[in-house]
Amino acid sequence: MEYYLYIKALHVVAFVAWMSVLFYLPRLFVYHTENKDNQEFVKIIKIQENRLYYFIGTPAILITIFTGLIMILLNIGLFKTGGWLHLKLLFAFLLIIYHIDCGRHLNNLKQDIYKKSGKFYRFYNEFPTIALFVIAFSAILKF
Repeated sequence: MEYYLYIKALHVVAFVAWMSVLFYLPRLFVYHTENKDNQEFVKIIKIQENRLYYFIGTPAILITIFTGLIMILLNIGLFKTGGWLHLKLLFAFLLIIYHIDCGRHLNNLKQDIYKKSGKFYRFYNEFPTIALFVIAFSAILKF
């Protein structure tokens, strides 16, 4: 328990980094899809998408999961403090699925497979915001 607050701080920082990826990557998908005929632009967007997902998003999600699991193991009694942790973990799990799905869309766009429209990605981009609200409010208010 001596290092619990350090682990928690690292968890929050990694979560913020991960969320920034989940906010911005689908926006890049919008630009990519809506400018698919401009090959010079698409070439630059592909580099940005790849770096964002693999060099920022993947380490951030792994650190978030790892530190979250450590905090739970160090304080298993958290599960007895109400349903807030269950709700937070549910939405964290949904964000993990969303992250993996972003990887699927990234791979399609990397191969110039355009299955979705810019409008779809604009809508798709809203889920992380909703999840962030649920996670933040449940963790802080502990309802």
